[in-house]
Amino acid sequence: MADHLELLSEMPAVSRMSTQERLKHAQKRRAQQLKKWAQAEKEAQGKKAKVRPKKTGSKDERRVVFPQNVTLLEAAARNDVDEVRQLLQSGFSANLYNEDGLTALHQCCIDDYEEIVRMLIDAGADVNACDSELWTPLHAAATCGHLHLVELLIKHNANLLAVNSDGNMPYDLCEDDVTLDHIETAMAEQGITQEKIEAAREATEMRMVSDIRALLEAGSEVNAPDASGTSLLHIAAANGYLAASELLLDHKASVSARDSDGWQPLHAAACWGQIQLVELLVAHGADLNSKSLLDETPLDVCGDEEVRAKILELKHKHDAIKKSQDKHKSALQRRTSSAGSRGKVVRRVSVTERTNLYRREHQKEAMVWQQRGARESEVQDEEEEKPPANTQPQQQPDPDPQKVEAGEKDDDQKNGVPEEATSQAPVSQRNGSVRSAPKHTFSKRLDRSVSYQLATQAELCTDLSHERSHHTLAELKRQRAAAKLQRHAPPPPPCAGPPAQEPPDSTAPSSPNSVYYTNASGEPPLLKLIAPAEDTTPAEKRPCCGVM
Repeated sequence: MADHLELLSEMPAVSRMSTQERLKHAQKRRAQQLKKWAQAEKEAQGKKAKVRPKKTGSKDERRVVFPQNVTLLEAAARNDVDEVRQLLQSGFSANLYNEDGLTALHQCCIDDYEEIVRMLIDAGADVNACDSELWTPLHAAATCGHLHLVELLIKHNANLLAVNSDGNMPYDLCEDDVTLDHIETAMAEQGITQEKIEAAREATEMRMVSDIRALLEAGSEVNAPDASGTSLLHIAAANGYLAASELLLDHKASVSARDSDGWQPLHAAACWGQIQLVELLVAHGADLNSKSLLDETPLDVCGDEEVRAKILELKHKHDAIKKSQDKHKSALQRRTSSAGSRGKVVRRVSVTERTNLYRREHQKEAMVWQQRGARESEVQDEEEEKPPANTQPQQQPDPDPQKVEAGEKDDDQKNGVPEEATSQAPVSQRNGSVRSAPKHTFSKRLDRSVSYQLATQAELCTDLSHERSHHTLAELKRQRAAAKLQRHAPPPPPCAGPPAQEPPDSTAPSSPNSVYYTNASGEPPLLKLIAPAEDTTPAEKRPCCGVM
């Protein structure tokens, strides 16, 4: 007899054999086993002869006794007709079975021992006995193609519609054409139609469904496990009961329940090749990566190639969907967080920057006005120290003071200067002549504002009847406000004389609230210009030169 390693090495070749070839190969191996056993018994008897026999009735005499089911199945497997007959006559039951539910009738139908089959049937053996996988003796005889045994079983009322755990009937498993034709003929004679076949296939599942409904009506828990931790969903998944599984899932059956081996219902469906149950359980949230106590996933326990392909496909789709959801969720979280924080950051930074900008601009303008006042004072001191000029200034007819004042008001209104600013501007007059005060140098930044541009245009006027006037800081700010309101004011009319408008008085104090604006800040807003209280006292007139 071949050893264990040799049997394992020939398994691939056996799997490629047909049913008849496998049967013959198994019979050959069985004959070798029996021969080996007989040889071992012969050698054992020879050894006993050499040993001195013990006295009869000795207390040390012992015997090995096997259970009745083991004894009957072993005798039937050896095709020992006499021993089987003796055992049946001694009171052994013909329906004894082993741990797998296999009876002596099952074994003899597989091995084609017709004489023992007849003996067992005559002794009352159940022709519809089922093993642990619901196989009947007719399933075994039809699978092996034993026509004479099939005829004998059908003659003794074998169930032609018996369904095993895989949902197969005897005619589904028969590969021998002659045997299959006989089975189909017997089914036709009994009036078995396709409707009865389908009803028979669904009978077991319908019984389970009715039992589940009874449990639900009684208020029982659908997830209650049995002694081995198996739940109803495990059983339905293993057997491919789609209707029962849907009923259980509708009533909150757990897809993550584990039996004593750590198997979930998805493990059972994958192991027994129930592809529809695999899809159903995954659709209800079953974990394709769940592991048993032996770290086995449903893919690891699956032996059917079609089911393995379906599990891999579902796993790929599940991973793709999960990745897409995680990506969308992370993008949404980024947008939400940025949208919630961006406004706060911008508002906080903008307020701070604006405050700092105002503070810096106030300081810069104050410094500029202070420097400007110092330069004007220096220029005025230099002019006062100059000796009088030798040449006499060109005499002009004394203009009418009222006309001069009216003309200045008109020019100031055209240039956007308010009337109030011109009313306070002093005019330096000497013997009816009008002399313009020396032109002061302004900062380049101040010259770029609109108000200073208008002031420059006024200085280009050639009307000699106008005389420069000293402006205060308040008046200068009024000019800026007017320039803001009249940004597109028409150009002033051409004049023939030197400019009559005089820059602001250098002695005017610079306002601490004044704001200086750079090119980047643009034109100053009107709301930031706060004029000081007007001085009602007229400024005193000063001579245009050092000669009084």
